[in-house]
Amino acid sequence: MQGRVMINQPLMVNYRMDKHWQHIDYHSHQEYEIYFFHAGSCRYLIHDQIYELKAGDILLMDGMALHKPNIPPNSEYIRSHVHFSPQWIENALKELDGLHLLDVFRQLHYCLIRTSENEGSKQLEKLISRLEEVYRSANMADNRKEAEMKILLLQILVNVNHLGEADSLKLPGKKAEKEEHAENIASYIQGNYSRKLSVASIADALSLSKSYTSHIFKEMTGFTIMEYVMGCRLNRVKYLLETEPDKALKEVAHESGFESISHFSRYFREKVGVTPKVYRELRQKK
Repeated sequence: MQGRVMINQPLMVNYRMDKHWQHIDYHSHQEYEIYFFHAGSCRYLIHDQIYELKAGDILLMDGMALHKPNIPPNSEYIRSHVHFSPQWIENALKELDGLHLLDVFRQLHYCLIRTSENEGSKQLEKLISRLEEVYRSANMADNRKEAEMKILLLQILVNVNHLGEADSLKLPGKKAEKEEHAENIASYIQGNYSRKLSVASIADALSLSKSYTSHIFKEMTGFTIMEYVMGCRLNRVKYLLETEPDKALKEVAHESGFESISHFSRYFREKVGVTPKVYRELRQKK
């Protein structure tokens, strides 16, 4: 499903997943995410940045920045990830004067930590493995198990922050020309998705040929220009539905780049699974 991933639980943990989905769509979610890349080949797109991942890389995301892994066919792809609701862990952090541990998600929104599989990353991997064990054996009504999961998540957050300080949360250096062009295309779309866009207009704005624009974006990100445009529009729709409950659906559609309210409603239901009205009602109940 393109667009938002509905997790609907305060914690979700997967350690060293090796199942390979060929069609992993561009998506977002309310939960924060710690993503640990172990082995294989993956080019990861977050917002308008593209990262060529190496073993030991850690991605931190606030979830709302659209993101998508692009994995070559038949390649190895081993990763772990922890999704968690910040509200679920906030009280524990307050008691320990540790709310600053969430700053990396709230202030940076997303970043890459390149550990080169150092000792800190190995310790982080052990913590995620243990957290998954407890997570798989518990339910959130089990107070002792929930407390143990919170303690483990606290340790993970401390570890991640230490790794980030060591790496200075710096992004990789100069990128290849293909990556730069793909990022420029993504950045342009992010800034202009509410307008009428086409491959030709985007290519013209960036002084690139239409065929090159289509080809390089598909190669680097794994999806087409217009899929990305629609993903940006859909993400904006969901943001407006949740944050502006009194805004008319017609206004939401127009502000997000949809010219037709009927197309907007049909597309939203196709991608999200419910109508915009029902989605808004569900989000307001949370």
